[in-house]
Amino acid sequence: MASTPSFFVLLLFLLVGSSSANLSTNFYSSSCPNVFSIIKPVVKSAISAQARNGASLLRLFFHDCFVNGCDASVLLDDTPTFRGEKTAPPNNNSIRGFDVIDKIKARVEKACPGVVSCADILAIAARDSVVILGGPNWNVKVGRRDSRTANFSAASTDIPPPTSNLSRLIANFSSQGGHTIGKARCVSFRGHIYNDTNIDSSFAKTRQANCPRRVGVQDRNLAPLDRQTDKVFDNDYFKNLVVHKGLLHSDQELYNGVSTDSLVQTYASSTNTFFSDFVTGMIKMGDVKPLTGSKGEIRKNCRRVN
Repeated sequence: MASTPSFFVLLLFLLVGSSSANLSTNFYSSSCPNVFSIIKPVVKSAISAQARNGASLLRLFFHDCFVNGCDASVLLDDTPTFRGEKTAPPNNNSIRGFDVIDKIKARVEKACPGVVSCADILAIAARDSVVILGGPNWNVKVGRRDSRTANFSAASTDIPPPTSNLSRLIANFSSQGGHTIGKARCVSFRGHIYNDTNIDSSFAKTRQANCPRRVGVQDRNLAPLDRQTDKVFDNDYFKNLVVHKGLLHSDQELYNGVSTDSLVQTYASSTNTFFSDFVTGMIKMGDVKPLTGSKGEIRKNCRRVN
C-alpha cells in the first residue's frame, strides 16, 4: 500500500464528523466482565443455523452507525407515537438479525442487569460475526449508551443505496468490504445485471436466471454478494470486481477505471492488507458519535426506550 491511504480509512475520515476517545476495551471489566463470552456463543449459534446471519449482524452495525452515530437507534420499533428507522427505504424489508440481538440482550441482562448497552452489543456481535466467518479479529471498544430516539429522515438519505456511484460512496462512506459475505435481493442488483456495461456478460446472464427484468414477486430472490465464498470472510469479493463480476452497481463502481482501482487490486492480491485495513475502518467507524457518560440510556429491551 506504500503511502496510499486505505480506502476504508479514507472514507471513514470523511464520515466522522465527531468521534470520541471515551470508549475503551475494558469498560465492562468490573461491571460485566463476562460480556464478551456471553455474546459470542449466541452469535455462533445464529450463524450455525444460517450463515447469512453473520452478514446481517455486520450490516446492522453499519446501518446503525451511518445514522447519527453508533447508538442502537436502528433497533427501535415503530409505535403509534414514534417512527423509527426500520421502515426507512434502505432498511425496510431488508435489514435483519433483530431476533439475534434480542437473544443476546436477554442473556446479557440476566448476567448484568442494566449495564451493557444495545449499541455495544451491536458492535461486539459485528466483530464476532466477522471472526466466526473466518475474518480478522480486533479488540472492540465499548462504553456506548443507547439513544432515546431515531431518525427516519436521515436513515432514508444517509445510507448509500446499491445504485450509488463512486462520488456518493466517498461522500457517505462505504461498507463495501463487508460484501465479502452475505446476499442481496434481486431488486438491489436488477439494474446492474440488465443495464450496466461494466459487468461480465456471462455473469450477468447467470444472475438474470433468478432475477427477471420485470419487477414483481421475484424482487426478493437472493444472490450471493461474493459469488465464490459468500459464507467466508475473505478477499474474493475484490477478486470478483477485478473480473467485472460485482453483484451490485455500487460494488463494481470501486473498480471501473477510477481512483480506487489500485486499492481493489491490492486487496484482491493481499488478504492481510484487506484484513488490516478493514479492522482499522471498523474501529474508526465504531468511534462515530457515541453517546457516553450521562447521555442516552441503557435500554432494558433493545426495541424500545425505557
